[in-house]
Amino acid sequence: MSARRHIGNPEYLTKRIPQNPRYQHVKSRLDTGNSMTKYIEKLEEIKKNYRYKKDELFKRLKVTTFAQLVIQVASLSDQTLEVTAEEIQRLEDNDSATSDPDAEGTARTNGKGSPSEQSPSPVQFINSVGAGDSSRSTLQSVISGVGELDLDKGLVKKAEPNTKDKPYPDCPFLLLDVRDRDSYQQCHIVGAYSYPIATLSRTMNPYSNDILEYKNAHGKIIILYDDDERLASQAATTMCERGFENLFMLSGGLKVLAQKFPEGLITGSLPASCQQALPPGSARKRSSPKGHPNPRAQGSGHLQGKPWK
Repeated sequence: MSARRHIGNPEYLTKRIPQNPRYQHVKSRLDTGNSMTKYIEKLEEIKKNYRYKKDELFKRLKVTTFAQLVIQVASLSDQTLEVTAEEIQRLEDNDSATSDPDAEGTARTNGKGSPSEQSPSPVQFINSVGAGDSSRSTLQSVISGVGELDLDKGLVKKAEPNTKDKPYPDCPFLLLDVRDRDSYQQCHIVGAYSYPIATLSRTMNPYSNDILEYKNAHGKIIILYDDDERLASQAATTMCERGFENLFMLSGGLKVLAQKFPEGLITGSLPASCQQALPPGSARKRSSPKGHPNPRAQGSGHLQGKPWK
């Protein structure tokens, strides 16, 4: 019995589809599930953007988890500010309501006291608290030894620090940029503090008050980051060896964060090492992702405003 012959040439099944390098960057939108191609692409991405090592002492924080944390902190802070504004408005309304009867009583007497009240004597007038106070020295102030400068001190209000330069109240994380100062001034994550890795080499006071406040504190964490995990991994290892148990490193650094969230979380212009290279042959030109300059975060390095929309 003769073997059955296949219809068509079986070599067509093994024939490879010719690829055009111009369209190599075009990806399929159809999700066909797990495949060897996707697995290889994932491994290549890990080798390109991450630097995993065996026996890492520190913990890693994904950029997506970090973005969710920033959103939650921003939403809670906005709710707190709204409640505070409502309470202030309610107190002002109550104060205005209580001051109305006094004004009515004054209007009934036409600005004069009741007939039973007697005019105070000069001595009582001098000894009365707040009576006759002015920027000039009074008789009682001279007797008490109070001068004009002492009176002016009470009138001068303490300059309240600008709330725009402050981070969120009770922020659960402390974000530290371990690159040098110049790189921090050029580009950094909104809300990050500049903490160069060279500071760890100091013999005296290598940590700031903020770092000591967040060190192993309940409900708070410290996050380190750099461009591509080169410096952050070294700094995180050193700090973990010195007793920091609530330390995390931003996995991928600025490079991965700029790819996942190109706008909203980063202020300044990204360095060339963090910009995503355009695929060869692509006609579409994309501008390099730049974080919008945030006046509330530049110069102060404090977390302010909604991080991203």
